[in-house]
Amino acid sequence: MTTTTRFGAHVPDILDCLAQLSNDEVPTPPKVARAMLDLLPTDVWSRPDFVWLDPFSKSGVFLREVATRLFDGLAEWEPDFVKRREHIFRNMLHGASITEMTGIISRRSVYCAADASGTHSVVRFDDPEGNLPFVPAEHDFSGGGRCALCNAPQDLERGDSRENYAYSFIHGAYPTKEMADMKFDVIVGNPPYQIDSDGNTRTMPIYQKFVEHAIDLDPRYLVMITPSRWFAGGLGLNEFRARMIADRRLAKLVDNPKLFDCFPGVEIKGGVSYFLWDRDHDGDCEFSTRIDGKIVSTMTRDLRAGDGVLMRDNRAASIVRKVLGAGLPSVEERFGPQVPFGLRTNFSGSEDQPFPGSVPVVYGSRIGYVRPDQLERLHDWVDRWKVLIPMAGDGHGREISYVLGEPIALAPGSACTQTYLIADTFDTRDETENYASYMTTRLYRFLVLQRKITQHLTPDRFRFVPMLDMTRSWTDEELYDNFGLTRDEREYVEGAIAPRDVNWSLDSPIPASHLPGGSKYRPGAVDDEPEDDE
Repeated sequence: MTTTTRFGAHVPDILDCLAQLSNDEVPTPPKVARAMLDLLPTDVWSRPDFVWLDPFSKSGVFLREVATRLFDGLAEWEPDFVKRREHIFRNMLHGASITEMTGIISRRSVYCAADASGTHSVVRFDDPEGNLPFVPAEHDFSGGGRCALCNAPQDLERGDSRENYAYSFIHGAYPTKEMADMKFDVIVGNPPYQIDSDGNTRTMPIYQKFVEHAIDLDPRYLVMITPSRWFAGGLGLNEFRARMIADRRLAKLVDNPKLFDCFPGVEIKGGVSYFLWDRDHDGDCEFSTRIDGKIVSTMTRDLRAGDGVLMRDNRAASIVRKVLGAGLPSVEERFGPQVPFGLRTNFSGSEDQPFPGSVPVVYGSRIGYVRPDQLERLHDWVDRWKVLIPMAGDGHGREISYVLGEPIALAPGSACTQTYLIADTFDTRDETENYASYMTTRLYRFLVLQRKITQHLTPDRFRFVPMLDMTRSWTDEELYDNFGLTRDEREYVEGAIAPRDVNWSLDSPIPASHLPGGSKYRPGAVDDEPEDDE
């Protein structure tokens, strides 16, 4: 347990040990909350007229840390500590909890009592909830099946005795009607991140709705922490990403790409980031990378330069500029569709053994056999040389990354399921061999990394990679020379990307790795999931 000095006493901080309550209730560690508040200009701590809001409180840590700073910052304005405390808690700090339980925890953190009207509360309100209520809200299922406001499934409504996770801030219940004329100067917090979707087989992000609504309230400042998946991908995040990248009021953004760095024990693939939105800012964003609690890189740059994604690596920006400056076409244009032959990942219509006229199908961990008419499209690609790449690769926040799974250099005569993307097709064996080798170069995968934040791949992740002459082979040194990378840039690429091999199958349309005894073979596999090949 860490310790912190508050009110002149050296005491353990219980919020450092608060566990995750549910998928939606990941409390923010105090040190992360303090780092987020450090983004704000220093004059906010001496403004007694400012009104603060945490509209989705889980532990009360943000309002508690804000109060601590205001106690010091407003000392000159009001020397009397009791009067200063009364003003801060009654007039400046407001919030709403996301559940009844988090409301109890938050009031205990901020007021030192779950009952804000009780004798143990540092400031005695008339209302037991003080300025930190839990405000019930309802989903809007008028469209049928899912909430029109947050996309929650209707089965979340389980009676009055259980939470329905209709968060008041995005369901029109908070700020309340009584607060309609209140102007919030600073909004801070850590919103819920996701909600179950599609029968709990995947989750829908929800944090973007909290960010957008907070911006729509037009505060002077907004500070929030969210998953970083929105930088380049994420289900339902395209419009949000476009809005945030184009918003010139996004003044500072701190990316934490390392897994478990901000929330120990909570796996948020792609890492998390926190930002300062400043209503009066109009310009480039100060983008920082934070590793193990320390800022390791800061650069002020135009976030729109990523061509539809937010590049999370400051040092990579100059390398990408050099490669794109060559004016070459992108390998993205050569990729097949995401379900190349119309066979989904869990396609079950194949036979285990070949039969006359059958076409071998490469699954993630086995081979099946189908009739040619079972392929829905790209029939002519069956008889072309191909390079396949797993649809899922290394998606974790590592210091050294593989980025992509092993490419398969494949002789003509087979198809594949959605588990693989077809990176390109060729007329000759040599071109196939050269392209597969090109995919394993560090520079190729480094360029993919700048548009990739999770394990799943789409062709647009490859947009920064130039299509070169594949009648010849390419090494990293030749690529570095070709694009004029400096010695420092070469070393940076080499240090960021791990070596990667090719799964060679140039003498057969069936990879040996997928047959009995092969490295990827799993007997009895039917419903393959896309590989997370490392």
